Amino acid sequence: MNILFMLDIFDRLPDGLLNLDSDQLYKILDRPTLIHLKSDRQPALFVSILLHGNETTSWLAMRELLRKYQNQKLPRSLSLFIGNIQAAKSKQRHLADQPDYNRIWKIEGQASSEQMMAQQVITEMRSRGVFASIDIHNNTGRNPHYGCITQLDKHSLHLARLFNKIAVHYTSPQTLQSYAFSEFCPAIVLECGQPDLPDGTAHALEYVETCLTLDSFDSLPDSAIADMDLFHTVAIVKVPEEIKFSFAENPDDDITFPAEMDCLNFCELPIGAKFGRINTEKAYLSVVNEQGQEIGDRYFQITDGEIILKKAVMPSMLTLNTDIVRQDCLCYLMERLTVEKKS
Repeated sequence: MNILFMLDIFDRLPDGLLNLDSDQLYKILDRPTLIHLKSDRQPALFVSILLHGNETTSWLAMRELLRKYQNQKLPRSLSLFIGNIQAAKSKQRHLADQPDYNRIWKIEGQASSEQMMAQQVITEMRSRGVFASIDIHNNTGRNPHYGCITQLDKHSLHLARLFNKIAVHYTSPQTLQSYAFSEFCPAIVLECGQPDLPDGTAHALEYVETCLTLDSFDSLPDSAIADMDLFHTVAIVKVPEEIKFSFAENPDDDITFPAEMDCLNFCELPIGAKFGRINTEKAYLSVVNEQGQEIGDRYFQITDGEIILKKAVMPSMLTLNTDIVRQDCLCYLMERLTVEKKS
């Protein structure tokens, strides 16, 4: 074991780990943990789990995979990073005194201990070489399973298509784990639907095992990525802290959103679609593009007390969980992307 900053590094699975649920990992793991499991095929596949402590599919899938290979060699070396152990104990995205563990992978300003830990993981994996990076997540709203990539080279597109034909290209925020790793290997975020659902666990497990058994991305035909539904994130929508909101009738709210709003995820909405109703003149939504600019007027207008779309867009990650809206965002806005695939 080697302890650097907030990080433990092991070269084998700690005894008893595979008997635990995600909210019990703290009984064996004291802090974020990187586990290197060696096999004949190199370099290792890197898998990141539990960056958000309430997104349990990642551990369920990896626990099942590691149980399967407990008495046999893995098809490829695997480096498993287990992130926010303490938040998982409390079944929270992150604790009140913690940063979001998927927003610590680039140092901005004075480095926190969490950022230093993330840099150690990056340094360790860059020096070892990485076949591909997979960061497994859930979301709270109703979304299809899809992958998020930062690069549009063929290897990254193949990595996404192996998971689903729906994929999202993003370039912000640059503090995400997958963004940091995309600088030296193909990297993806898997969005596996809501936590604890069997189909999400099965899909993540099958995908990781597929990547472990893959010889190279060059062996995959270009035709495999020809049918992709590729979208680009153009903005993030947030409810400002001073604005009160809900998804039900409440006279004290500044904004009332539709009760079934998460049904709009991955629906291409036309100009004029209603996004919510305002109850006070001060109500507004903050819309920030990938350059950090406020562009709310480009996407929304207020007409007869309704928040109306000014551009055709597709939302993703809409959730009815007000805590997640406050901690993260209301949704992302996307537009369909047609690109010349980079070689």
